[in-house]
Amino acid sequence: MILGRVIGTVVSTRKDEKLSGSKLLVVRATDPRGKDEAGYVIAVDTVNAGVGDRVLVVSGSSARMASGLKDVPVDAAICGVVDAVDVVGGAGAEEGSRSDVAPVEPGGARKATPGLRDGRA
Repeated sequence: MILGRVIGTVVSTRKDEKLSGSKLLVVRATDPRGKDEAGYVIAVDTVNAGVGDRVLVVSGSSARMASGLKDVPVDAAICGVVDAVDVVGGAGAEEGSRSDVAPVEPGGARKATPGLRDGRA
């Protein structure tokens, strides 16, 4: 699975007929703290995500199985909208320390969380 943020839409009037009615979104990969990483993917939206949403993206055969897309030519599918990410420890953190990431509002804005400044630890 890939954690990412929807940054745009793709309009394609001519495409495989099995993709008719499918919404295509541009997703930029992010790290668990919400920092953009290199790379973009075009994903079929199976959960009604929108621009600015943090999402979970599956690829390969998992993408084709998402929401009945088994016989559709897709490489990536959005299978979830992320409400919050909680990172414990990890790279750059002291052993046993906790680094919280604020919950995400629809549209990408971070919710105010007690103890977090500007949505970050």
